[in-house]
Amino acid sequence: MTDHKTLLLTGASRGIGHATVKVFQAAGWRVLTVSRTAFDSRCPWHAGGTDHIQGDLADPAARDEMVARVRETLGGGGLHAIVNNAGISPKGEGGGRLGIAESSDEVWQAVMNVNLMGPAALMRDLLPELSGAQGAVVNVGSIAGRRVHPFAGVAYACSKAALEALTREAAAELGPRGVRVNMVTPGEIETEILSPGTKTMTRLIPLRRLGKPDEVARVVLFLCSAQASYVNGAVIDVNGGQHA
Repeated sequence: MTDHKTLLLTGASRGIGHATVKVFQAAGWRVLTVSRTAFDSRCPWHAGGTDHIQGDLADPAARDEMVARVRETLGGGGLHAIVNNAGISPKGEGGGRLGIAESSDEVWQAVMNVNLMGPAALMRDLLPELSGAQGAVVNVGSIAGRRVHPFAGVAYACSKAALEALTREAAAELGPRGVRVNMVTPGEIETEILSPGTKTMTRLIPLRRLGKPDEVARVVLFLCSAQASYVNGAVIDVNGGQHA
């Protein structure tokens, strides 16, 4: 058996998720990763080949299989943290923003299934393991959940606003069981899939630059650590001061 704490991270294949794996592993955590893509052998982290679960959070049957595999991997042990980072933001032709007029029922359903139902289902289904370890949950939101964003579509924005409500509800309900639930809301973060025009938004950011994925990941680690033992139901902005 290992004394390491164990994290379950969704959406681990790139950006904030990829940085979160590295930050937690550097802090001595075991990281179980979930994404729609298979593990890439070029990835540098330890045990990625055995501790990665491929699956689609939008598919209830696939979620059930993920939970069973996580439970099997834990071997009766507790789960110290879940970071719900997976999210989808569909685009229109040429990468354009999908507004109300362009968002079909299928778009709404797909976005809500991954961005909202996925986190809710994982908290529900893995609650015995979380409670047993007095664990923590961090939901990864977005600046788009609080204001109209030039690139994020309407379904994505609504899903992130709802995720903030879910965070409050879960913090109130699960706190008595010893499980803390918090949220980080990143602003404009520099990743390999930036929307065209994102870099021009630095003029709106007091720090005059985009954020880096590891700057979000370090806040996530804090919220999962003993240093945040009395932080529950909080929403922490990681946006360089972009509040206008």
